[in-house]
Amino acid sequence: MPKTHNLVVGYVLWLFGFMGSHRFYYGRPITGTIWFFTLGLLLIGWILDLFLMPAMDRTADRHYVLGRKNYTAAWVLLTFLGVFGLHRMYLEKWITGVIYLLTGGLFLLGVLYDYWTLNRQVDEVNRASTDW
Repeated sequence: MPKTHNLVVGYVLWLFGFMGSHRFYYGRPITGTIWFFTLGLLLIGWILDLFLMPAMDRTADRHYVLGRKNYTAAWVLLTFLGVFGLHRMYLEKWITGVIYLLTGGLFLLGVLYDYWTLNRQVDEVNRASTDW
């Protein structure tokens, strides 16, 4: 099965997992938000995720389509440079990328939106590139 997500990156994001970043990466925005507001369910859920990570990785690999845009690259750009819109520029969404650049990720609300939807955005680009 082709790999759309990287387990090593998942574990690196897990280090910040009490903020939910690894759950967003694997396409679990609801629990990612819960982890964000509860510090990983008071760190208990965060510790459990250490063992659940391989299953989350396999599920993401089955759910999303491999294509010309790399999920991990998009997530690294969002996580570390999201306020500059580089993840949007990577997905060739130039106008919103420039808007993010000029407004600090549209005042951080756009970055939060992208945490919820980035896997879907990459998936749409990849599916469109495989359509004939």
